[in-house]
Amino acid sequence: MTGQHVHAQENHDESPSAWRDVDRYFTESLVHEDEALVAARRSSSRTTMPNAEVAANQGALLALLAQIAGAKRVLEFGTLAGYSTIWFARAVGPDGHVTTLELEPQNAEVARENLVRAEVSDRVDILIGSATESASRLIDSEAAPFDFVFIDADKPSNPQYLAAALELTRPGAIIVIDNVVRNGAVVHAQSTDPRVHGVRSVTEDIAAHPNLDATALQTVGIKGWDGLILARRT
Repeated sequence: MTGQHVHAQENHDESPSAWRDVDRYFTESLVHEDEALVAARRSSSRTTMPNAEVAANQGALLALLAQIAGAKRVLEFGTLAGYSTIWFARAVGPDGHVTTLELEPQNAEVARENLVRAEVSDRVDILIGSATESASRLIDSEAAPFDFVFIDADKPSNPQYLAAALELTRPGAIIVIDNVVRNGAVVHAQSTDPRVHGVRSVTEDIAAHPNLDATALQTVGIKGWDGLILARRT
């Protein structure tokens, strides 16, 4: 009938296995993960946090966000095997630069191998040591402002990383914070998990900052139930 819409009955599967199937479908359809990225993802087994890298579709999202923002200088908190670092290095192009902060020398060595394999090592600097201290040195050295910041390191330090990111960027910069949903635990103010408190604290800091516009998105998929905060300096 005119003006009416008939919707076919569908079966909805909301299980984690369905999340993974959907991720695989869209990744296989839309995301090109070449041999260098596959090798980097697999090499995470040699890091101190195996399988902690972003999923392929999330890596592609980060690269697209950086390109949409016109980013040429990216700062990354947390390197691991360099999987997301490769996505960023390719997004900024040969005239761009990525600075990535990694606590563990073991992880930095794995990342270096992967960056060389991906042929982007010439546009990436890995700073080894405490990310807070490395960021402080960048601030003290008056490093050129970054256009895009990805925070994906130890969650209790998220507020400190945000503060450093604000020192190291200028208006128009994008800040993305990963792993903020914590399987839904983020809503529990009485949680004893310091990672949850790190997320809640940084969320409060962003909400209170007069020059940050932000939102958060939940994600489900190969990496389970999580999400990210996306903020822009005004």
